[in-house]
Amino acid sequence: MLGNEIFNATVCIIGIAILLIHVVNLLLKKNKRKDENRLLVFLLFTVVHFSTYLAFTFLKINYASEPFIMGFYTTFYIFNNVEILLFFIYVLSYLQMADKAKRTLFIINLSLFSVFVVLDIVNIFTGMFFNGDGGTYNRNKLMIISQSYQLVMFAITSVITLFNKKLVIREKIAFAFYCLIPLVAIILQNQFKGYAIAYLSIIVAIEVLFFFVNVSKNIQLAEEQEKNKDAQIRIMMSQIQPHFVYNALSSISTLISINPPKAQKALDSFTEYLRHNIAALTATKLIPFEEELKHIKTYVSLEEVRFNDRINVEYDIYVKDFYVPPLSLQPIVENAIKHGILKKLEGGKVIFKTYETDSAYIVEISDDGVGFDANNFKDEDNKHFGINNIKHRIKNMCNGDIAIESEVGKGAKVTVTFYKKD
Repeated sequence: MLGNEIFNATVCIIGIAILLIHVVNLLLKKNKRKDENRLLVFLLFTVVHFSTYLAFTFLKINYASEPFIMGFYTTFYIFNNVEILLFFIYVLSYLQMADKAKRTLFIINLSLFSVFVVLDIVNIFTGMFFNGDGGTYNRNKLMIISQSYQLVMFAITSVITLFNKKLVIREKIAFAFYCLIPLVAIILQNQFKGYAIAYLSIIVAIEVLFFFVNVSKNIQLAEEQEKNKDAQIRIMMSQIQPHFVYNALSSISTLISINPPKAQKALDSFTEYLRHNIAALTATKLIPFEEELKHIKTYVSLEEVRFNDRINVEYDIYVKDFYVPPLSLQPIVENAIKHGILKKLEGGKVIFKTYETDSAYIVEISDDGVGFDANNFKDEDNKHFGINNIKHRIKNMCNGDIAIESEVGKGAKVTVTFYKKD
């Protein structure tokens, strides 16, 4: 074998080994993110790509003809474009962008890909990019055009990642590095013909991408899970404050002598209330909405024991078949009761409503209590229900949103949106 053939075979073998390690790592991972599934497809194809080139490196030693050269290099250039197509799909999956923008970029990508695949096939008959005369690979003047798809998509990728405000510097640099290294390799490839510099650049770029984007993302998500767990603990502790336990037990104790059946029912509710809160401590998955609704009704029944007809909770449930984070809605209802209607001597009404739209399930919790100035509202852990904790859990567990409306003297409304596609 010649020096360049040894170099090319070595690059391919090392690349395949590294890629397979990453593939196995992703295959064994449970609960893969959507972008990790896209990354897995991209890596698997790259293994096929490298394997094809490795096979060609050995085959052409003993066998080379014009049809062979034309067939392989046409496949080689189409594979290059497929790899860029799959990489860009992975990037779109990773980025947080509007669906319309993603669709537009995907259409641009697929259109350009189709055009250049057709051009690569046309080259077989015209030789405008390269030919295989005499059983050797010969580039023509228009060769650079065949690589325009890669250049354009690397440029687009660089722009949409560098200007994406939701990416941190580490992620931006990693994506930019992935785009820059192959571009440099394309230039060098034209100077050092016969050496698979482009393949070497792909290995380096993928390593940077994998460790600085995917691995770092997993570390970031692990940290988010810890924050989420901390938020769950704080919410639960806010729900089992000593004064609430004391007041609930005091009310039950009073009922024992005057209404034993009602006392027994209240005690059962109190036990169920504690059980649900403690279970929420270790919950890492969404729960059926009906389970959260049951907990809300348990809490309301305990407060009704103490405040009787000062509390009026109305349930307008038009949809139940969706999932929510545990302890995400009950604290909002508690806030409406404690800091809304019970601030009025005569009490008031809380309306708990659910409905759905084409894109989301909506939960509205409104009250006719004292209200507050929503423009100057500040979430403090020692007041209300810790809205930041609730927002954090709803956002991170199901990518939901919370909107708050209120006016002093006119009550408040909290709207929680759970998007269907997530």
